[in-house]
Amino acid sequence: MAEPMPDSSPKAVMPSEFTARVSKLSGWVFCAFMVVSFASVVWLLISGKVDLLPPNLTQDQVLHGEVTHKIAKQLSMAVVPERAADLERAASWLTFHDTGARVRPGCDGWLFLTDEMRINRHAQDNADTKAAAVLDIQQRLAKRGIELLVAVVPDKSRIGASQLCDLRRPAQLQHRAEAWVAALNKAGVKAVDLAPTLQPLGAAAFLRTDTHWSETGSSAAAKAIAEHVQAMGISATPHTEYARTVQSPARRPGDLVHLAGLDWLPLGSQPAPETVAASAFSEKKSGANGGGDNLDDLFGDDNLPNVALIGTSFSRNSNFLGFLQQALGAPVGNFAKDGGEFSGGANTYFNNPAFKDTPPKLVIWEIPERDIQTPYSEVIEWGKQS
Repeated sequence: MAEPMPDSSPKAVMPSEFTARVSKLSGWVFCAFMVVSFASVVWLLISGKVDLLPPNLTQDQVLHGEVTHKIAKQLSMAVVPERAADLERAASWLTFHDTGARVRPGCDGWLFLTDEMRINRHAQDNADTKAAAVLDIQQRLAKRGIELLVAVVPDKSRIGASQLCDLRRPAQLQHRAEAWVAALNKAGVKAVDLAPTLQPLGAAAFLRTDTHWSETGSSAAAKAIAEHVQAMGISATPHTEYARTVQSPARRPGDLVHLAGLDWLPLGSQPAPETVAASAFSEKKSGANGGGDNLDDLFGDDNLPNVALIGTSFSRNSNFLGFLQQALGAPVGNFAKDGGEFSGGANTYFNNPAFKDTPPKLVIWEIPERDIQTPYSEVIEWGKQS
């Protein structure tokens, strides 16, 4: 009769008294954390700071999880989850140099926005819808005798491709800005793709730890736009000359460091900081009788800019406004909006008394390439406010 095989399964090891105590403590700490987190989320819901449903809810948004994604994103801004996320981001960065889902590291300390390299659902349909919205705005402006010039800012990952290293930009994105601008021009909308202007500058056209262009890039873009304005036969007024001075180099915080959740760390633990010598612009004096200091100019429309700028934070960074005013030889009303994406700046300006009461001769609409194919969620509502 065969002998029974010996039991080779591992024997259970009884936890030590210390392990048992630590396990209980860990359990209670975890439970307390969950309760506090839940309370902070409930408070956020009660405070009315969370929009549970978008105003223009569509079946497509529900089926593809966009509604729940937006709610989750808003709930993550509760105090406890936000602090916990900060700690997780810091641990990932310090241990693995991981910058999170929204920011990707390239070569030599360069950071890139993930959104620039994302392929959107219904990309072409979204682009066509936004082109139609721009055409509608152009036609509305034309009825009031106002010209429109659209300027598309190319992605940092396109112009600074030499700093991508292991990052890959999808080939499907190669011609999206060029094709969109061509479609606008074909429809009768004056539009310019700034990629050919910035491409020769390479990575120098953008900031290393920021999504935005550098002063080198913004200056080149401003000159290119001014040339298109002149080709349109528009003279920016009132004529003003500007002097530029370059200030001492200083550290410039990068918005990609903030987006990666690392800007709260000590400076030495953050991604390598960037130093920039920023410019400052001032009006040149044109003599005792210059400057338009007569009563008609001071209290009439002659002293107001006839060019308005709408768009995104690109128009509010790296002294783009200063370079544009210098290139045009006239002041420009800047109504761009940080985080405005495609529609934000336009919605704010076209429903602003400044537009209704003192309409310009020209509107320059700056649009980032990465916003061309995203969903047209914030519809431009002309004359929404009274």
